[in-house]
Amino acid sequence: MSNLKTVILGGNRFPFHRIERLGPPVKRFLENREIEATVTTDREILATDRIREFDVLVDFTTDSTFDEPQKSSLCSFVEDGGGYVGIHGAADLTTTAEENRDEPVPELRTLLGGHFLTHPEQTTFDVTVVDTHHPITADLDGFSVWDEPYVLEYDDDVRVLARMDHPENGDMPVAWVKSHGDGRVFYCSLGHDLPAIRNEGVRSLLERGIRWATRNN
Repeated sequence: MSNLKTVILGGNRFPFHRIERLGPPVKRFLENREIEATVTTDREILATDRIREFDVLVDFTTDSTFDEPQKSSLCSFVEDGGGYVGIHGAADLTTTAEENRDEPVPELRTLLGGHFLTHPEQTTFDVTVVDTHHPITADLDGFSVWDEPYVLEYDDDVRVLARMDHPENGDMPVAWVKSHGDGRVFYCSLGHDLPAIRNEGVRSLLERGIRWATRNN
């Protein structure tokens, strides 16, 4: 097993985003590629003395219900050089455990560089690599995937790596990177359910994104 240690944080509130459903195949896939992976729903993993045991946080959460110490610790972890990989619903920064927010959580919006707005129904669509000079997408071919296509708002300074051309969404990014302090952030909007998680193109993006987010790789 590699020295690269990740923690996959998710929840079980939403039917198709349950980490009890998605976490185990992601863990097996990563560990087959020599990336150590811990799956948890415990948001206290974000406490300063716990999150810093890992190189990368893989965020599979689908609501922004973090308390202030958790948000502060997460942002400090990345600012100090930790890796953050947001998958699919991690961009949903207005959904909470109770009433939804009118605006995305500011700290998490700054960290991620964008946020989820809406989505049409699941369908098959093509993903096109638009940046062949970045380590994540160098030599990576485009692919088709059955998934839930996200409409996103995103900052001008994120580096978009791959996009989709969707009949309803139009031209929309599906993967980008950015810096946050001394840390690296990778976001991928793909990964709604098992068909996407098992897609080799999605898996390549996820593995490469995790390795890139770890600065010592």
